Amino acid sequence: MDSPFVTIAIPCLDEEGYIEACLRDVLDQDYPKERIEVLLADGGSRDATRTIVNGLARADHRLRIIENPRRIQAAGLNAAIREAKGDVILRMDVHCRYATDYVRCCVEALDRTEADNVGGAQRPLAQTPFQRALAAALGSALAVGGASYRSPAHEGFVDTVFLGAFRRRIFERVGLYDPGAITNEDAELNQRILEAGGRIYLSADIVVHYFPRETLTGLARQYYKYGRGRARTLLQRGRLPTLRPLAPVLFVLGVAALALVPPLHPLAPWALALYALVALAEAIRVGRSGGGLTPLVVAAIFPVMHCAHGIGFLAGLARYGFWPDWAPAERLPPRPPLC
Repeated sequence: MDSPFVTIAIPCLDEEGYIEACLRDVLDQDYPKERIEVLLADGGSRDATRTIVNGLARADHRLRIIENPRRIQAAGLNAAIREAKGDVILRMDVHCRYATDYVRCCVEALDRTEADNVGGAQRPLAQTPFQRALAAALGSALAVGGASYRSPAHEGFVDTVFLGAFRRRIFERVGLYDPGAITNEDAELNQRILEAGGRIYLSADIVVHYFPRETLTGLARQYYKYGRGRARTLLQRGRLPTLRPLAPVLFVLGVAALALVPPLHPLAPWALALYALVALAEAIRVGRSGGGLTPLVVAAIFPVMHCAHGIGFLAGLARYGFWPDWAPAERLPPRPPLC
């Protein structure tokens, strides 16, 4: 049988520093070239992104720009999926580097497991001392709560994966991405897949690396948005697939209680000292191979992630609890029958 036709959907906005390397990885895949199309959903880039993409598109007709007037990633992905010709649709991101067999391994995993969505682990690609410390922190359960999609060695059915390779029919069945989701659009879609009886598979053979945040403030903003997105999904779906996102919220609420409830004040120094001791011990364990000040940077990363995510979650409950902004997911129409 012929290899299934694959559509690669990539959201993009002002990515001149990353776009060429990403697209060259995509266009140089070892999958049959005539069985791939690449749809780049651009949200109105004002830097050199479109110039770079247009140059690559002139040399390779498989690459095409899709307009994304709403600018956010989820809306861009939906715009690309509506135009997709493929029986398999891969969501890919610009801030990543892909193994040359990435597409082929995704298609093989879909075929082998009969899952509705497959993906690989979220492997960090560190270029600076801070990114190396962050990569070490993300390898700890204290940071990510033992999330399977963070483990390159994990193989099996899971609740979510990084990015994703989907059978087209799952979008016909459960709908497209939530177009109003600024973050957490992947997890929300995967939750709908599971609720509909679908299956999601994490394969160790699917290799992709991403560039983590470069500063502590950038990391704090990222995890604040993650927290808001998780709260929005909880209110939208009425449940979460795992309890992991609640741990940072409980941490923030616990710290607030220690600070605001007078009977708990005597416990505050002991509780905070215990947290600091655990964080430092774990930072030394996962960060010592980085040498120098890496363990201290990792120890600072843990509370920033916990506090930012927890505060973001509470802010999201307040924001979306009073002003919900979602609607039923738009479904991809079935393909017309062949004549």
